[in-house]
Amino acid sequence: MKAKEIRDLIDFIAQSPLDEVHIETDEFKISVKRYSGSAKIELPTNSASVVVPAATATTPNVKPTPQTEVQPNTESKSTSLGNYLTIKSPMIGTFYRAPKPDAPNFVNVGDEIKPGQVVCIIEAMKLFNEIESEVAGRIVKVLVENASPVEYDQPLFLVEPL
Repeated sequence: MKAKEIRDLIDFIAQSPLDEVHIETDEFKISVKRYSGSAKIELPTNSASVVVPAATATTPNVKPTPQTEVQPNTESKSTSLGNYLTIKSPMIGTFYRAPKPDAPNFVNVGDEIKPGQVVCIIEAMKLFNEIESEVAGRIVKVLVENASPVEYDQPLFLVEPL
């Protein structure tokens, strides 16, 4: 598979509703996951050409990973800031605190949240993704300005557990 074909495949997946695609032939194996931030391309050991660098150089949202993949919990992790937890961005996109510009924010500092409660929206490729909390607690700080770009795994909120 040529680098252009891989780019075309990734572009196609990015514009489709698919979150994950696996393709396997005699020459290679490729796995693409939309929001995990990883792609894996395996070539046979006797292959003379490697297309991974060309594919990753032109597609910044997809990175090669080792064959053993560990999927981290991307939304909530303990931090070194005492006993606070963080709610992190599961994707790259634009952060919004409210569903519409004139609507109230999903959460504010001091609000108590519970698992499954929507705390913000991240727009990625014209899709608005509701981000739900995986922890219960009280919002201590909003770490991102409204309508600003966010990176994968970027902290969004500090939460004091209840």
